[in-house]
Amino acid sequence: MTVVGLGVEGIDLVRYLAAEGARVTVSDAGPAEQLAGAIEAIRDSGATLSLGANRPQDTEHAACVFVSQGVPPELPALRAAQARGVPVSSMVRLFFERCPAPIAGITGSAGKTTTTALVSAMLESAALDYVVGGNIGVGLLGLLQRIGPETKVVVELSHTQLAQLEVSPALACITNVTPNHLDRYSWPEYVALKRRIFQFQRPDDLAIFNLDDEVSAGFVEQAPGRVACTTSTRALPGDGVALEHGVAVRHEGGRAHEVLHRDEIRLRGEHNVANVLSAVAVASRLGVDDAAAARAVRAFTGVAHRLEAVATVRGALFVNDSIATTPERTLAGIRSYAEPLVLLLGGRHKQLPLDGLAREAAARCRAVVTFGEAGELYAAAVRAARSGGVPAVEQAADLAAAVRAAARHAHAGDVVLCSPAGTSFDAYPNFERRGEAFRAAVRELERGA
Repeated sequence: MTVVGLGVEGIDLVRYLAAEGARVTVSDAGPAEQLAGAIEAIRDSGATLSLGANRPQDTEHAACVFVSQGVPPELPALRAAQARGVPVSSMVRLFFERCPAPIAGITGSAGKTTTTALVSAMLESAALDYVVGGNIGVGLLGLLQRIGPETKVVVELSHTQLAQLEVSPALACITNVTPNHLDRYSWPEYVALKRRIFQFQRPDDLAIFNLDDEVSAGFVEQAPGRVACTTSTRALPGDGVALEHGVAVRHEGGRAHEVLHRDEIRLRGEHNVANVLSAVAVASRLGVDDAAAARAVRAFTGVAHRLEAVATVRGALFVNDSIATTPERTLAGIRSYAEPLVLLLGGRHKQLPLDGLAREAAARCRAVVTFGEAGELYAAAVRAARSGGVPAVEQAADLAAAVRAAARHAHAGDVVLCSPAGTSFDAYPNFERRGEAFRAAVRELERGA
């Protein structure tokens, strides 16, 4: 067996396959020093390491090749395996094949991790037997030994994981589908990948759609199974969860059940209200009662790197929203605050339109500080949208310098929002590492305050 990619999924695959007695080769283009932590995690597996490149000889003679999400399908090593008829699989595909319980899957361009974490909190609140994994950062195969036929299984699925599946979960939820990853896919291709979460469902399966999102609402008529919906702005056509007069109300079988009030949700932003509605809709179908769901929401303060309050320095609140890798997500972050803002934008551009973000930033921010590979592009967009030289726009060499510049612009009572609108890949391997770097820079400010 060959595992391509030694991230969370690769580690999970190596451990699982080795425990089954397979001889495993790991193929990763990264050098050993870069993968030191991952190598340590599989040290006792007996796996053979082939690092520094993805070599065709590691895949074309394998019994099966397992590919981590995000590995490009055009990789020559994968093409070589396919040309020789070697089966290609993945962590998520193997999990779906082996899981002894029905699976609930959650996807979306934004909000899927928060929604999944909320469902997890609700299942915990209800004291149910459950596991949660997938794109949320937890390998799935290591969970199999804990799963029985009655276990509630919740899996967060990215578009790249869905691309590896030809089966859909019994319960599927789509939070939204907005422009993303258009540097790698066309818009129709991206939408088609999200559709796969319900595309292969059976007539008795259930899909939950957000009616306030145009694409998700359009999926309602395409679902092969049963449908429920969520909405903050419309009347429900049937079963689902809606925000009605400031109350989250669950509708099922013609009956309405009040779950909790809007002002009991501690998460900021209307996008997080939508996430709560989706989570209630999913959790209720997994056996969570309304009281347990409400308790979990009242206690839930968020997920790291998603509008995460880091510290207050000289009266300004510094907020880590490193997850925001698209203009759409940054707009949601901006709209979550009424306070004056100093906004940090930067990273690598995804070839997504910037006009709407630039206009909103110009209208809402005291200052905008840009950094990274796309810093000049973001700065130019905001300057073009501003009026009378407001907001101030400054370019910084890197994220740490951007934090220092933001502190100079911020007043007491302001929010300094690191919501970059671009990916981290110009300087960091993922948005989590970028968020950690932001935290570290803010802590450095604190020490000098």
